[in-house]
Amino acid sequence: MLAAFVGLVIATNVATAVWARWIETNPAGLLALSSRNRYLALTLAAGVPIATYAALATARITAAFAVCHLIGRAYRGHALNWFTRYLGMTPESLDAFQRIYERAKWVVIPFFVGSNIVAVISGVQRTSARVLALLLGIGIAARLALFWWLARVFEAPLVDFLEWVQRYQWWVVGISVALVLAINSNNFRRGAKR
Repeated sequence: MLAAFVGLVIATNVATAVWARWIETNPAGLLALSSRNRYLALTLAAGVPIATYAALATARITAAFAVCHLIGRAYRGHALNWFTRYLGMTPESLDAFQRIYERAKWVVIPFFVGSNIVAVISGVQRTSARVLALLLGIGIAARLALFWWLARVFEAPLVDFLEWVQRYQWWVVGISVALVLAINSNNFRRGAKR
């Protein structure tokens, strides 16, 4: 599971680095690499068919949630510590997520269906597979429907943005790579100090 998690993190970082190029040349591949909200909207505006969109986004969100849940089950407190040390979470925000989860997991899981930390907490709390499947299904369906609707409502501005990105693609790629490197090195530097 740890290797799968590292693979998913690498895939997300690759997506962040290459999104400006792939959004036109390989939007389905971009969605397979990362199901972040921005890619959910932009890949639809780039013309990914709705069936492909639903299948890829569902698979990617489910895979990330399942891997993080299983890591939470297996490593419990250690997994939570990794999020505060290496992945940019503060202990205060982690505590807040745990308190909210304990009180309202029926709302938290569907609302934060794409959140790795919520998935880890669900594992630490030993949430049953049946409850997870139900809440994850509701959350994924709602999220995909919301972004499909947003992409339709804001289609013209999204298409204009994609045209701008294509015009300045190499600048955007360069800035994206620099941001990925800066954020990851900052997280690791901060984690090494703890």
